[in-house]
Order: sequence, then structure tokens, then C-alpha cells
Amino acid sequence: MNVGTLSLRYLFSRPLQALLNLLLLTLGLASITFVLLASEQVQRAFERDLAGIDAVVGAKGSPMQLILSAVFQLDAPTGNVPLAEVQKLAKHPLVAQVIPLSLGDSYEGFRIVGTTPDYLAHYKLQVAQGHAWLQPMQAVAGAQAAAAAHLAPGMRFAGSHGLAGGGDAHAAKPYQIAGVLAPCGCVADRLLLTSLESVWEVHEHHAPGMEQDHDEDDAKREVTAALVRYRTPLAAVSLPRQVNATTPMQAAAPALEVSRLLRMLGVGSEVLRGVGFVLLLTAGLSVFIALWNAVRERRADLATLRMLGAPPRRIAGLLLAEALWLALAASLLGLAVGHVLMGITGALLAERQSLPLTGALFLPQELWIPALAAAVALAAALVPAIGAYRTDAGELLNAR
Repeated sequence: MNVGTLSLRYLFSRPLQALLNLLLLTLGLASITFVLLASEQVQRAFERDLAGIDAVVGAKGSPMQLILSAVFQLDAPTGNVPLAEVQKLAKHPLVAQVIPLSLGDSYEGFRIVGTTPDYLAHYKLQVAQGHAWLQPMQAVAGAQAAAAAHLAPGMRFAGSHGLAGGGDAHAAKPYQIAGVLAPCGCVADRLLLTSLESVWEVHEHHAPGMEQDHDEDDAKREVTAALVRYRTPLAAVSLPRQVNATTPMQAAAPALEVSRLLRMLGVGSEVLRGVGFVLLLTAGLSVFIALWNAVRERRADLATLRMLGAPPRRIAGLLLAEALWLALAASLLGLAVGHVLMGITGALLAERQSLPLTGALFLPQELWIPALAAAVALAAALVPAIGAYRTDAGELLNAR
């Protein structure tokens, strides 16, 4: 007797019951797969974009909003701060590097970020086409931004006021694409990067024929935020407090704020994971009931098998094999559905220029999904299998 083949035939003998059990198991496993993929990719994105950044300085307000807007480009800025204050901070003995950022405009939903070449060096960005900006009003496009907005070296575009697009366009002062960056898998993929001078030139208005006083302009100029790298770890103890107390700016610690954010996101993850386990528990109960009833309904078949010489362990093995077939199918479907849902979520987020998430990623943790499915199925089948194993052959024949 081929236990595997016979158990598969038994499984298909009750298609509606098998389909219900398969659906419940699949939904539970898909939920857990989705949570694994989402939480891992979000954490990787945060760690990658925060690498090497010890503090973020910007206008006073919400520290988390400052981190989300300046580092991850996911929120509106808290305001602007004087350029002079940022330059003063850069000369502080505890500060190794300051990378200023100017935000406020966008093009087709992709943010235009004014910064310095240090930003490119910090994220190790490579130019795939063209070259980095060499003068004001030149820009480089991140890989995702260039592909979505159909930008190439030499093309011109006019930024619009506001980070979400749809604002007044600065048509009189267009940017020219100098280069397109290679994909980095970081926040720069969805940005249009240019010099600080470009942003100031777009927003500053000088009367025709008036000669500009650059020293006076610098005194009035502002930036949105600055990424700070400490010279020594001891700076984390004193510098943020000093900035917050003695300047019109605030200093936010990315590690602290991201930990808070991940804890808040973790609540949603735990809820979704909990739903998945409830579905698995429900599926296990449904499998148990189905197999328990199957033992009673198949008494004639089991009696015939015993007459043909099948030992009790094979009778029990039939039920266990039937549950394992169900677990195998649910594992494959659950993993596939989880990855498809993540792919759809990633596509929706890409349309909103948000975090880069993909379903085309396999994590080592997913190897536990089939094991979890098998454990649930075997646990549900264990009691019916033991009952079938202990049933006396004479009782089966009398029942027949």
C-alpha cells in the first residue's frame, strides 16, 4: 500500500472540506510571511539610510518628524533654520561633519533636495549616466526617480512648490539633469539632488540690474536640516543638549527616534501576526474535526485495509500523511500569497515615493513557515491518528 498516494486520494475525496482547511492554513501562513517580509525590509531600510548619521539638526518641533523628513524623506519638514547656525555647528570641536539639506520643492512627486557633494559621498552614490552637478541649476536624479519621471542627462525640468507636487511650478528657473545615479537601494533612489545654491537661486528674487551681496545673502539664507556626524562618541552626551538649549535649532538622535518608531510599527506587526496565528489555530481545529470524522466515516475502508494486512501504524500514517499533504500545499500557497501581497504593497508605496519594499525577496526565516504548517497539521491529526492506531481490527470488522 502506498500511504502517500492513498492519503492524497482521501484528501480529494472531500474537496469542500479540504478547500476550507487549505484556505484557513494559507491565510494564516500568508499573514505571517507578509509580516516577516515587511518588518525585515523596513528595519533594513532604516538601518541603511541611518548608517553613519549620529544626529539630525533642524527647526524645533517633533524629533521624529525631523528624522522622517530629513533622513527618510517621508514627512514634511519642521521648518527652516539659519544657515549661519549650521555653519557655526560645523566648526564645533565635537563635530566631524555636517551635511546641510534644503527641502521644499518636488517634481512629479519626487523631492528636490539641495545639499553638498558630501551627501553623495556619505551614501557612496555612483553616477551611472552623465556626471554629478558642477554648477547651480544642475541636478542628478536617483534611479527610481529617473525611471518614473523619464529623466535623462541633458533634459530640463521645472520644480513645483511643495513636497507632494501640484504646487506652483518654478518654470522661470528650470533644472538641467547632469546625471543619473546608479541604484543604491537607499533613500537617494527616489530623490532629485542638486546644490544648495540651486535651491536658493530658485527661491530668491533679486531686482534686475542689482548686484548681489553674497555675504548679506548668506546671513539671510536658511536650510531645512543638517545631518551630523560626531567626532567622538562622547558628543552624544553633551552636544544635543547644548544645541537644544543654546540655539534656535533642535538635535534629534536617529537611533532613539527610530527605536520608538519601530516599537509603534511593531504593535501593528504583532496584531497582524496574531491574526495569522488565530487563523492557524482555527485551521488546526478544522483539520482535527475533519480527520476525526474521517476515521468514523472510513471504518469500512480501514477494516478492508486491516484485512489486507496493513498494520496499525500504517492506518495512523494515512491520517498523518493526509494532514502533511494539506500542510505542504498550504505552505506553498501561503508563501506565494505573502510575497504577492508584499509585491502589491511595494508597488503602492513606490507610487507614493515611500519606503522601497519588494516581494522578490526570500528570507531565511521563511524556512520556518513549512515547519510551522507541518506542526499545526500534525498536532491536529495526532489524536485521530492515535485513535485509528488503537482501534481493534475485530471492532472495525464488526462495525463494517
